[in-house]
Amino acid sequence: MGEITTRIAVLGGGPGGYVTAIRAGQLGLDTVLVEEAFLGGTCLNVGCIPSKALIHAAQTFHGATLASREPSFGVRQGAPSLDFPATMAWKDAITDRLKLGVAGLLGRAGVKILRGAGTLLDGKTIRVETDTGPETVRAEHLVLATGSVPAELATLPFGGRVVSSTGALALGAVPRRLVVVGAGYIGLELGTAFAKLGATVDVVEAAPDILPHYDEELTAEVARRLPALGVTLHLSTRAAGLTPDGAGLVAERADGTRTVLPADIVLVATGRRPRTRGFGLEQLDLAMAGPFIRIDERCATSMRNVWAVGDVTGEPMLAHRAMAQGEMLAEILAGRRRAFDRHIPSVCFTDPEIVSVGLSPQAARAAGVETVTGRFPLHANGRAMTLGAEDGFVRVTARSDNHLILGLQAVGRDVAELSTAFGLALEMGARLEDVAGTVHAHPTIGETLHEACLRALGHALHL
Repeated sequence: MGEITTRIAVLGGGPGGYVTAIRAGQLGLDTVLVEEAFLGGTCLNVGCIPSKALIHAAQTFHGATLASREPSFGVRQGAPSLDFPATMAWKDAITDRLKLGVAGLLGRAGVKILRGAGTLLDGKTIRVETDTGPETVRAEHLVLATGSVPAELATLPFGGRVVSSTGALALGAVPRRLVVVGAGYIGLELGTAFAKLGATVDVVEAAPDILPHYDEELTAEVARRLPALGVTLHLSTRAAGLTPDGAGLVAERADGTRTVLPADIVLVATGRRPRTRGFGLEQLDLAMAGPFIRIDERCATSMRNVWAVGDVTGEPMLAHRAMAQGEMLAEILAGRRRAFDRHIPSVCFTDPEIVSVGLSPQAARAAGVETVTGRFPLHANGRAMTLGAEDGFVRVTARSDNHLILGLQAVGRDVAELSTAFGLALEMGARLEDVAGTVHAHPTIGETLHEACLRALGHALHL
């Protein structure tokens, strides 16, 4: 059995883990990264990247299908066909390229990668079962970046026809009938994608609304679009389990009535839970925040020189939050003064897309802040018209006294790309006048942000 002594040991090679390791290596800190499965974690391998690849392929196929039925923009097409295995191979090739990229970045930063299952022995020691035998890593600083796993329902354990998002992204064929349990962003993103690929899709949601992390003004646009895409919503409905023959899902409405939804595949997308089991976390005396590891603004846990980043530390469970935490933590370990106080963009790649940064008008009012709001519809934007993407809007909320921007949201086609401008405005402490006084290129979707700020100031130019 070998033994490695290092300054920093990172357990988990997902976004937070590998960014911590890369930045620490760049800063000259001796670093070891322990990863059991794949570099890049859930996001790169079975989450953000492959799902967006599938969503893009689905939209391309859907657009071609619509054009074959009714020519649009004067373009006439024949009926398209789908080679789904080829689509999945293309998706996998993208993730493979990115995994190689992550490995290359770690190597250039001088990070040692240990492949194998890591088990904590104490707050400074990890035992790693590698292909060549066990290794013991002893570190001055331990970083926990173990991520999250799909949440399983007692009535629908994973296996057979019941899959998680991971299983859905590895299907060999488009299911003829798909039932999705959960109307959060994972369920609606994948459900919509498979509907565009030709599946009949039912979405079962126990709550009375979809997309609980977004306000109703945004989600109403998505809900309105779903029927046209072939997605049927069953709200205030509980998934009671499979039928005895396994060929359908028993859906129980709030009034107690039951119906059977035929299903070739049931996708359970009721959220994710932090991965806190299976690697010896119980050997550490850590304070917890519910199911999550409790951290402070520096990503420090309750144990000295034990740190944590990413999904295991709580909401929002987003890759870009984990990466921002990891970059900051590495600089702290290098002796720099840093603290985590960031605006985290939230993006939902449904049809239409949703992006949100900062406070909604409702949240600002609930906090007792007097606000002004500006809302600009995409149907009044020239670029949106040329893209055939006229549904939706951009909205800004600012303080009424000094016009400091508190929140920015949008719903519509391709609005996810506005998240950078939204986040930058909030991080820079922009006021309505700052955005209104910035020249925005024409014709672009970004002009809607300019116009929303002008509307909030009371002098919109184009509406």
